Amino acid sequence: MSTESFNRTSKIIETPSQINETSKKVNVDVLKQRLLVEKKKEKVKRTIILSSVVVSIGALTFLTY
Repeated sequence: MSTESFNRTSKIIETPSQINETSKKVNVDVLKQRLLVEKKKEKVKRTIILSSVVVSIGALTFLTY
């Protein structure tokens, strides 16, 4: 029973490697666009976090005086 599971696993591993070997074309423009979108999202996140920190510090200083 254990050898059957090993045989199935080895067949599954061989199949994706064959698929990867046949398709090696990569569209660089698509990858660059994805990278730009990801960086833009990160920049928006940083801006939101920084602005919320600045506003909270400003509110705290306003409430203390």
